[in-house]
Formats: sequence, C-alpha cells, structure tokens
Amino acid sequence: MSESRKAKAAHIRHLLETEGDAVKDNTRGFNQGRYDSVARLEEYEELKDRAREIKEDAIERLPELIAQLEETVEANGGTVYIADDADDANRYVREVCREKEAERVVKSKSMTTEEIEINDFLQADGIDVVETDLGEWVLQVADEKPSHIVGPAIHKSREGIARLFNETFDLDDELETAEELTMFARERLLEEIKGADVGMTGANFITADTGTIALVTSEGNARKSAVVPDTHVAVAGVEKVIPTVEDLQPFVELIGRSGTGQDITSYVSLLTPPVDSPTVDFDAPDAPLSDSDVGRDFHLVLIDNGRFDMRDDEELRETLYCIRCGACSNVCANFQSVGGHAFGGETYSGGIATGWEAGVEGLDTAAEFNDFCTGCSRCVDACPVKIDIPWINTVVRDRINRGTDHEFDWLVDGLTPDAEEGVDLQKRFFGNFSTLATVGSALAPLSNWVASAGVSRRLMESTLGIDARRDLPSFERETFVDWFEARGGSRVSAEAADREAVVYPDVYTNHVQVSRGKAAVRTLEALGVHTRVPDAPASGRAPLSQGMIATAEEQAHATYAALAEHVDAGRDVVVIEPSDLAMFDREYEKFLAPRSQERLSEASYEVMEYVYGLLDNGADADALRGPAASDPGVAYHSHCQQRTLGLEGYTEAVLDRLGYDVATSDVECCGMAGSFGYKSEYYELSMDVGSNLEAQFSTDETRDRTVVASGTSCLEQLDSLLSRPSRHPVQLVAPERY
Repeated sequence: MSESRKAKAAHIRHLLETEGDAVKDNTRGFNQGRYDSVARLEEYEELKDRAREIKEDAIERLPELIAQLEETVEANGGTVYIADDADDANRYVREVCREKEAERVVKSKSMTTEEIEINDFLQADGIDVVETDLGEWVLQVADEKPSHIVGPAIHKSREGIARLFNETFDLDDELETAEELTMFARERLLEEIKGADVGMTGANFITADTGTIALVTSEGNARKSAVVPDTHVAVAGVEKVIPTVEDLQPFVELIGRSGTGQDITSYVSLLTPPVDSPTVDFDAPDAPLSDSDVGRDFHLVLIDNGRFDMRDDEELRETLYCIRCGACSNVCANFQSVGGHAFGGETYSGGIATGWEAGVEGLDTAAEFNDFCTGCSRCVDACPVKIDIPWINTVVRDRINRGTDHEFDWLVDGLTPDAEEGVDLQKRFFGNFSTLATVGSALAPLSNWVASAGVSRRLMESTLGIDARRDLPSFERETFVDWFEARGGSRVSAEAADREAVVYPDVYTNHVQVSRGKAAVRTLEALGVHTRVPDAPASGRAPLSQGMIATAEEQAHATYAALAEHVDAGRDVVVIEPSDLAMFDREYEKFLAPRSQERLSEASYEVMEYVYGLLDNGADADALRGPAASDPGVAYHSHCQQRTLGLEGYTEAVLDRLGYDVATSDVECCGMAGSFGYKSEYYELSMDVGSNLEAQFSTDETRDRTVVASGTSCLEQLDSLLSRPSRHPVQLVAPERY
C-alpha cells in the first residue's frame, strides 16, 4: 500500500474509533427524522419542484437580483458590499468593526464566515470573536473544525462536551447532564451577547424585493446576535439571493425537514434590517426602551469567492442551488461512519462539498475527499432542490484525473482501451474492468489461480491499492453470452411467446456470476417469454465510478447501439444488475440524445420488476420455484440504486407471492459500493458501513435464513460479512431446468 493510502486508511481508522459512534447516532437520527417528517407532508415533491424552480431562476438572474437587492437595502437604510473574495470580505468587516471601535463580535452559525475564516482575521486585529451557536461554541472552545454543515459538533458526545467544559472552565460543580451543559452555555453566551459591540450573522435566504434576511435556526442566538448590538453585519454568498418574500415559503417548509427532521425549525426569523427595535442598555435595565436614541447600522456583505465562475460552469452551476440543509450528509452511508472530518474539505462536508470546495478552494482540496462519494444517488432523492450531487462528484473526479500526472502512466499509455489521460493506475484498473473480465474469462481458470496467489495479492495491494483482505471475483470460462449461444437460444419460440425480452449481459453476469444470468433466462422462459442474450458491451458504470467520463460516454453509445435494434423491434430489455439499470435511467441522460435515452429507459426493467409484471398480468406463478417445506425463510437486502429507482418492493412482492417468508433489511447501504470496498484505503470504512447489515442478518430471527441480495456489490459484501453464501433473488425462484 502506498504511503498516501496508508495515511488515509489510518485517518479513517482514527475517526471510526474516536468520532464514529457519535456521528452515526446523530446523522442516522437526522435521516430517520427526515423520512418521518416528509412522509407527513403531502405536497413534498411539489415543494421540491417549486424550490428548484426558484433557485434555477435566481441563479440565472443573479446579477439583476443583486442590483435590485442593493437598491432595496440602501433604501431601507443599510449598506451592501459585494466582496470579490475572502480577503476582500474580511477587510470590509474589519473596517466596520474599527469604525465602531468594537472589542467584541458575537456570531451566529454561518458556513460562509467559516469559508472566509473571518474569526482568525478579526482576532488578529485584537477583536474578541464569540460563536453563540451552541455547537459552534463547543468547537471554538475545543479549537476544532465543524464536521457537518448543520450540526457542526455532531462528532462530540455529551460525555466529551462535559469533559471539555469541566477541564476548560473554573466551575464550582462539574457539569454532567445535557440540561446542565446547555444552561451553562446559555448563561455564559447571554453575557457575551450583552457586552457585544457588533453582531454578525449569516443568511439562509435574502429576498431582493424587500431586503429581508431569513434566518432558520434551532436556537434563539441568531436573533439575539442580530438585534442586541446596535451594529448588524450579515455575511452571505451571492447565491443566497432569491427574488421575493413569497419565494421563501417552499424553503421554510423544506429546510428543517431535510436537515434535522423537524417539521419546522424552532426559530424562523425574518429581519428587514436595519430593524426598528430600540437597543437595550443592559447597564440600565430599568430605563424605558423608548428613551434609547442609539441608531442602528446594518451591513450586508455578499461574497463572490468563486461563485460567479461556478455560475458560468455548466457542471458546477447546480451547486449554487444548495440551501445548506445537510440532507446529503445524513443520508450518505460513508458520511454516517466518518463525518465531515474525513468526508469534507476546508469548509464544506458531505456529498455537495465536492462542488463547493472545487469552486471555492480548487480541485486539490476537493481531491482529498471526492472518492468518498460512491454515486449511489440516495442524496439526489433526499436533496430538497433535487441537485444531481453524484454527477457533480463525477465531473470533479474527471477534472482531478485530467489535472494530475501519475508515476505509472507510462505503463499503460496506449495499452488500455479507455479514452482518458492522467488517470491513476487504481482508477484505470477499475475503470477498465470489462476488459479485465474479458481476459479473465478467456484465461480461466488460470487467471483466477494467478490472481489469488500470494505474490499477486501483494503486488496488487502495493501498486493498485487492492486490499488483500478482500476476496477477488472468480471468472467463469464460459460466459453468459457463450452459454446462451451454445444452448441454441431461447427454449420458447418467438411465435408462441406473448413477449420477447433481451437479457442484458452486464459485466459481472457475463463473466463472474453467470449462474444468475442462466437463472434469469430460465425464469423468463418458464413464464412464457422468448429470450435473447445479445453480445452487448459494458454499460459504462465502471469507468463512470472512477471519473472516466469520456470512456463511460463511449460505452454508453456502444451499449445503446447494441440494444437499439431490440427496442425498435418492441422487445423488452431486462437488466439483472440495478446499477446498470440506473445508468440507463439516469446517467444516460448525460450521454445520449434525449429521445434515445427515453426509449431505452422506457423499455428497460429490473429483472424482478419484470417477473412481477408478468405474474401480475396472468403468468403462471406455479412455473416458478417456491420454498421447500423445510425452508428457513429469506433475509433480503435491496441494492441502493434499486431503492432510488423505487423498485425494491417488486422483489419482496414476488417472493411473497411464491410463499417465501421474507425478512427485509432496512439498511440502506451494504458498504461495498462497487470498487470502493476493494480499495485498501477504504476497506475498513466499507466493513464498518456493512456491520449494521451484518448485525441485522445475524439475529435469532434471521441467522438461519437464506441470504438474498439484488446487487453485485451487495452479494460480494454479504459473502465477506457472513459465514453463509448469498444469492440473487432470481436464482431463488428460477426452475431447476427449463
């Protein structure tokens, strides 16, 4: 293993040991809360569509809206400053503080001020800067960075915070309970706010028509920071501007539900500063507020810092639609294990962080954590503005690849079939897996013996970063396509069949798990379907996962060319591997002409979805295999992309109809994620993510059941986690012979 991989593996191991439990508890709690909350919101999808429309329009008209906002704020009596970058913004805020002779600035939570590192800048000028958000203050005391966009201290346990406070502050009695910790912080921070000269906030949204700032928080500190001092400075990225006050409605409905699972957050503050309320003289608490003659100052600092370049970047532009809710972090299995101290950059964390860090800091920063995104797409469904976060991660990965020289490039230059330059050897290896599989089958069983030899495993670990603890796939000599041709084609004639279907030979089905391909053919034929197995190329999923977009696009066009004649002939396309079906349904939108992609997507079905449809339309269920009398039942895990496509229920329905007793796992990710679980730097993270699934399938109720999973990666991971083998569901129901 290279030194960089060893260092990354060690960092991940450290975080799993020190922060993993707290991060898991908090992110999974947030995520379950989101599921529960949005289930109660009938118009959830409509609100997401409306929020998306507003952000698209706002970013498109951004210069116009900023000009309108400047006029509005100045008419209200405030000042707007457009900062080119972090230094520009910091200098302006420092000048405001100097004019006010400010000794203390109190701040509410703001990721944008984290981005520009304003605390350090002001403190270097002798100004005391105090975070008033509880989580941010805990981290300020601990001198640590946030680990989550919404919950900055989710990596800290109650016990850890108590230990921190007891060691840091001179206390009469040690603090222990959550209530004691909160009350201590509340009283201390209130005193800091009372004595502050300037209050600083961020802004969740800013309306161009009225100059209104929306602050959506779980604590009252933001409101106090904004209105207790006589000077309020709001710092926000230019992307926070939306057209009107009325446009706030869908965001207020969505942001709390998406971020923490709250139907609405504790505080939704709409301020149109400078506010009219008088300031409070805490040294004269009995003085009437009406006697206050202190005027208020308001400064809105809007920051570019790369955002206008992102707006002009067709691929990164979508990042600016982000409302910083953290849903993409909470739903992500890898993030749930290690948090933002691994899956994050200088400021931002989670899936969307790649876009932010690439746009604000640069590709080098994004490269440090980009590979934590495995492209499962659950974050797309969770995002309240429907950002295609996996695609942003893939695009940035592609740019990182092309901007990097690697020491082993000379070894593969001109020898690999991909269309890439600058890809490291590990990514190139996994991105060209279809070629490797073709060679592996042609040379099997010798290829399997050579690959499994100790010297080979050591060499693969040192050069390719393939963890020696992970079992390698075993290639079949006779491929699925070869088997079908040698068989003489379908056993059901086209004339006698009600339907014709093409079984797509994905790489694993064709070269490794050939038995599931055979089972799919037998199952469809038993239900009266005329089958075909064309010699079609790989879908492009493997290179896409490595950020090799040009190669993925080439394979997408080749796959469509191989399947188009069947679609033209009215044949259905049956797909065994869910990640390939997801390619047809989603990623091919990026590669194919719209009508071509639509036709392929509409004609394609996941294999158990297709079986369900046949049975639902009158096919004879008795033609399939049900459970034996002694059958212990089935423990079933669905593939992550099968879930995002909404197809997992078909497998359960088919098995139930055939009489199987099914216990379905609610674990959303097995942790394998294609090549991710093979990579030595991520092996322990992969197994940690999988441990929850292992536990669910090792209970008294499930430990003797037949393990069934729909995806290749899931099957491989389950075989690593459990002592009993796993099977694809179509292998369970297929007749022995047909």
